Amino acid sequence: MPDTYQDYHTARALLDWQVELGVTEAIGDVPVNRYELEARAKPAVRTEAAAAGMPMVADAVDPVAEAKARAAAAGTLEALQAALAAYDHCDLRKGARNLVFSDGVAGARVMIIGEAPGRDEDREGRPFVGRAGQLLDRMLDAIGLSRAETVYITNVLPWRPPQNRDPQAEEIAMLTPFLSRHVELAAPELLVLMGNISCQAVLGRRGITRLRGQWTEAFGRPALPMFHPAYLLRQPHAKREAWADLLELKARLRGAT
Repeated sequence: MPDTYQDYHTARALLDWQVELGVTEAIGDVPVNRYELEARAKPAVRTEAAAAGMPMVADAVDPVAEAKARAAAAGTLEALQAALAAYDHCDLRKGARNLVFSDGVAGARVMIIGEAPGRDEDREGRPFVGRAGQLLDRMLDAIGLSRAETVYITNVLPWRPPQNRDPQAEEIAMLTPFLSRHVELAAPELLVLMGNISCQAVLGRRGITRLRGQWTEAFGRPALPMFHPAYLLRQPHAKREAWADLLELKARLRGAT
């Protein structure tokens, strides 16, 4: 028998001793430099991936940063609409029929910012149509305004959310740079923010019942939060507050002339 031979009891005692020391697996008779193995393995992995024709993983695109860049590059409203149409990071466009960009007169003193297209807007490609749009037209007419001559209209989102759900925070974030540039190019004197989503996107706040009727500033311009016409259709009792807000808007326009 060789000198290295050990009987069962000796081998078992040595094994128990190693377990007490914390040894969890037996690798070999000599130590292994695993740092050296890792360094040698990395180039091999890259070489095998390249040989297999696997594509390199590109850095993730920041949708908000790209939206800012595309919006800033648009020098006209037409170019901005085209930039929006080419922006493919918002999944809302996949389920929408039309891009709803604007209506009314570009360059008008008043610019209305609504929330998001509904079914009628999605079908026609214009903001504020259907029952809510008809009510808006009557509201504007009551103070001598109209989308045909003196008002410009858009929405926070140009595509209809599925089932008319509220827009998600990331959707608002990636489309707000286009809205900011829209206001800059349209150059209105005053903004009207209609509804909670508009206030959330532009002011970073919700709670239209508290915000309505109080002048604030948005995109460097005076802004007046108001109830959305769709809300007024559901809550007719709020029309009194909406009328007061319209009179406030009318007074502000008269004072600015």
